[in-house]
Amino acid sequence: MEETVEDPPTSAVLLDHCHFSQVIFNSVEKFYVPGGDVTCYYTLTQHFIPRRKDWIGIFRVGWKTTREYYTFMWVTLPIDLNSESTKQQEVHFKAYYLPKDDEYYQFCYVDQDGVVRGASIPFQFRPENEEDILVVTTQGEVEEIEQHNSELCKENQELKDSCAILQKQNSDMQAELQKKQEELETLKSVNKKLEQKVKEQKDSWETELLRLKEQNQKIASENGKMGVRVDQLQAQLSTQEKEMEKLIQGEQDKTEQLAHLKKENGTLFLSLTEQREQQMKLKQTVEELKQKEATATKKQQELTACLPLGDCEPKNKKTAVEEQLVQEVEHLKAKVEAGKACFLEKYKECQRLHKQIRQLRAAALDQNFDLSKRLSENKIMCSVLQREKERMERENDLLKRENSRLMSYMGLDSLPYQIPTSDQGGAGQNPGLVYGNPYSGIQESSAPSLLPLKKCPTCKSDITDDIFDHTLEQQHIQTLYLNCPICDKSFSAKEKQIFEDHVFCHTF
Repeated sequence: MEETVEDPPTSAVLLDHCHFSQVIFNSVEKFYVPGGDVTCYYTLTQHFIPRRKDWIGIFRVGWKTTREYYTFMWVTLPIDLNSESTKQQEVHFKAYYLPKDDEYYQFCYVDQDGVVRGASIPFQFRPENEEDILVVTTQGEVEEIEQHNSELCKENQELKDSCAILQKQNSDMQAELQKKQEELETLKSVNKKLEQKVKEQKDSWETELLRLKEQNQKIASENGKMGVRVDQLQAQLSTQEKEMEKLIQGEQDKTEQLAHLKKENGTLFLSLTEQREQQMKLKQTVEELKQKEATATKKQQELTACLPLGDCEPKNKKTAVEEQLVQEVEHLKAKVEAGKACFLEKYKECQRLHKQIRQLRAAALDQNFDLSKRLSENKIMCSVLQREKERMERENDLLKRENSRLMSYMGLDSLPYQIPTSDQGGAGQNPGLVYGNPYSGIQESSAPSLLPLKKCPTCKSDITDDIFDHTLEQQHIQTLYLNCPICDKSFSAKEKQIFEDHVFCHTF
């Protein structure tokens, strides 16, 4: 067959769709002698326009499509399609590429679309006919020919038997092939249904994956907000702790001031006691002086009655003594009055200091109670938020694992997903699910997130059970009682006035 750089354009178009009348082949011999070149003459009709990729091929008679050519040659395009000379064309086939058997062949004109536009009469490639030659044979040659002919007949019968066997095998194979085709059609139908189910499952997984992604983003956003809130509460808690330290320091300073005032009060009390003793002594001295004065007056009267009128020297002496005693008495009275005024002034100052101490202690106790209560509430709230943040992080991890599992089911993950033991147990309980329950992780993660409540044994209020540990319980109880800083006696927070009066009693 001719070796060319490019194969001619062919098609699988059947003979019914070809147009054999547009190109007419002329001067086609009945047979061509093998070993010589062949020239093919053809005529183009007026309604046919040749193109660059048209070709003429030699086909064995009985061909079905243009792909069954034996050899071909490209046609030469005419220069002027309107001239009469260009209608007559020819192509030359080399002897080397021509068939070597004596089958019947024909020329076919094929356009660049692979459609046959013309076909010649059949011809053969064989030597010249030798019918006119007389052949003379002997009797032995005739017998030999007859024997050979019988052998050929016997061989022909064997071939017929073999052909019948082959035909039977062919029919069996055709039946088996038909059965296989039916099985193939059944498998195709089952495969199509499975593909449809896989597609629906994939769509369902994609929808579920989108929902999980949205839920994951929402939880991540809430987690971020919760983290910011926890940071704010921690900063507020640290600020309040600093304020609490300042208040504790101020309370210590006030306690020291109170101790100093108590000490000064004791000193004033001792001074007042001493002044009272001095006042009593002064009163006794005044009484003695009055008695002495009365005795002196009586003696004077007696002396006056006994002595003559001209004796005036003792009288003058007695008068000087009396004046001296009166001056001493007046001096003592002035001293007593000054002591009384100083005592009253000190007593008023002490009362004013006691009142100021009560006010400062009451204000400190109120502020300390409020700050302790706020600090305890903030600690409880911070603990709740911290545990809520941890719960949100655990849910986020569950959603991420569920997301990875769904992506691995859908073939989006490059690594094979290992099903967790809990999912394997769920798949073992439901044998209808091949990969386990895809919603088991979601059901676990979406379990009731409300924390159990516990009643406070003192105030009967609801408190979260997770945060109700021993330390927080003590902090909560401390906010419900007021402890005396001197004798450690406990009072209820509702008995605030009784607590203040009790603390004030320690100042006396």
